[in-house]
Amino acid sequence: MNFFKPLLAGANFTNRLIGCLGATIGIALTIVVTGGLPLTSIDFPLIVAPLGASAVLVFGVPSSPLAQPWPVVGGNVISSLVGVAVYRLIPDSTMAAGVAVGAAILIMSLLRCLHPPGGAAALTAVIGSEGIHAAGFGFAFAPVAINSIALVAVALLFHRATAGNYPHVPAAVPVSRLQHADIEAALEDMHESFDIASEDLEALLAHAERHAAKREAKR
Repeated sequence: MNFFKPLLAGANFTNRLIGCLGATIGIALTIVVTGGLPLTSIDFPLIVAPLGASAVLVFGVPSSPLAQPWPVVGGNVISSLVGVAVYRLIPDSTMAAGVAVGAAILIMSLLRCLHPPGGAAALTAVIGSEGIHAAGFGFAFAPVAINSIALVAVALLFHRATAGNYPHVPAAVPVSRLQHADIEAALEDMHESFDIASEDLEALLAHAERHAAKREAKR
């Protein structure tokens, strides 16, 4: 049964239901917005599949650094541009698919907009339909940019209406002997990346330290 335990720290059933509702509304309204565009090609999508993954992040884990507005919009659009460029430069589709995803990860990382669905956006630009290929770099703007901006706009309104914290603002850090530099040094020691902002990690550890002190004081 360990496989079915909550994966996310702090997750509860109510938050998951709210996230599901948000994703439902977000994807539906994104399609409605894009549906008003003159995308006449039969095989041209009103919404790209990576937006489903973006919705999981934006509504399911809105505090993740990967789910913030700039990663969603920048990551999807930039990765789509990368995918189109690679498709045009590399004739072999197998090689192009791999290079597109790898290059998208690199460029997203450099531009501070790492967003996992961006890899799928880059891949879609390579292996997508003839309509997508015919659109060229325009694919990154319609529908990808419009999809991404619409989803973020809905998320901003939805999280505000449900008292959510999006775009995520780290909580105030209580008094602690830990400093931000200590957190950064510890992360350097571990040589790993975690899906949590260092500011949030600092606040989490400070609260844990406070609870530990209360427990010790009761002994």
